[in-house]
Amino acid sequence: MIASLFVVACNQQEKAKPHSYTLVVSLDGFRWDYTDHANTPTLDSIALHGVKANSLIPSFPTKTFPNHFTLATGLYPDNHGIVLNGFYAPDLDRYYFLRNRKSVEDPLFYSGEPIWVTAEKQGVKTASFYWVGSEAAIQGIQPAYWKKYQHDFPFEQRIDTVIRWFSLPQSERPELVMLYFHEPDQTGHAKGPASDSTRKVIEYMDNLLADLCSKLSRLPIADSLNLIVLSDHGMGAFDEIIFLDDYIDTSWFSEIQGWNPNYVFKAKTAYYDTAFVSLQKIKGARTWKHGELPARLHYGSNPRTLDFITVADRYKGLMFSWDHREGGGKGTHGYDNQFKDMHAIFYASGPSFKEYYVSPAFQNIHIYSMLAEILEIKPANTNGSIDSIRHILK
Repeated sequence: MIASLFVVACNQQEKAKPHSYTLVVSLDGFRWDYTDHANTPTLDSIALHGVKANSLIPSFPTKTFPNHFTLATGLYPDNHGIVLNGFYAPDLDRYYFLRNRKSVEDPLFYSGEPIWVTAEKQGVKTASFYWVGSEAAIQGIQPAYWKKYQHDFPFEQRIDTVIRWFSLPQSERPELVMLYFHEPDQTGHAKGPASDSTRKVIEYMDNLLADLCSKLSRLPIADSLNLIVLSDHGMGAFDEIIFLDDYIDTSWFSEIQGWNPNYVFKAKTAYYDTAFVSLQKIKGARTWKHGELPARLHYGSNPRTLDFITVADRYKGLMFSWDHREGGGKGTHGYDNQFKDMHAIFYASGPSFKEYYVSPAFQNIHIYSMLAEILEIKPANTNGSIDSIRHILK
């Protein structure tokens, strides 16, 4: 009910005020159909009064860091350079790992222009609470307000910080805030997407959104605030684990990067052909040479994807035997983005969005262009287009 009041208040406005505000909330790993399997009154209310997409189609590989930076830049991972959650960059002769502070803060890893850089360059103040890339000074620019990632920082306090940002004097107040939560991804990995534990976390996240909406509704700017709730990818169960070391010898490679179900390999020259033939023999996975993936995936041409790209088939797990932990995981993501279990969510309400509108599924490369349109700033060149999703805006 509280969420509904916020949504209605936002949608009473026929058009955005001169000073409109936008909050983007990411619920990591929230699959497109989770609301069909759990009690989610807050998201249901936003869908009822605002916009809901049938699904948000992630970019390949359907991993967290690549897709969050795609959401921020409008570029495919091949073009923005964050090709996996962890990778070797031969162009820099450096490694990028999501838990390595030095690498995530290094702007050289990031290509393209995140929406906060575009906005700040044009005098629009922004804020980020843990969005991928915001901890690096890309083009020498960061959001006016940003946080260093602390995984265990309480979700409730993240919300309170956002409310404080939106309560600042107008001259200091960000017009765009991006907020990240690592659930239900964490539980979906551990327990599986269909588990009771995951259902309970989905409902907990919906309750958090209710608290957020309640607090937003009491702000003086409530009637000029857009709320967007989305996710980076979905979650898939796997019923069989394939061990890579049953097919390949790690001594054939100078680099092996990735995690279930995606890997990239750099073969030693003497073993290039042997390695490729052996990878192709994996039952339940596909392997391509660099630059030879299907065009629809828009992946595999960046030098950071190395010589070979391997991805498991849907419902298959792929890892090395020594990485396997008994009971250590029931769900994963990273599969082909045509696999519907990989699809994400998109909900939106506020003065910029239509009311009572269900949108066909669309690709996440268009989110950057949509945010630029709402913020009334000139976008950088991207792979996306506002024309592809203009139909969801007023």
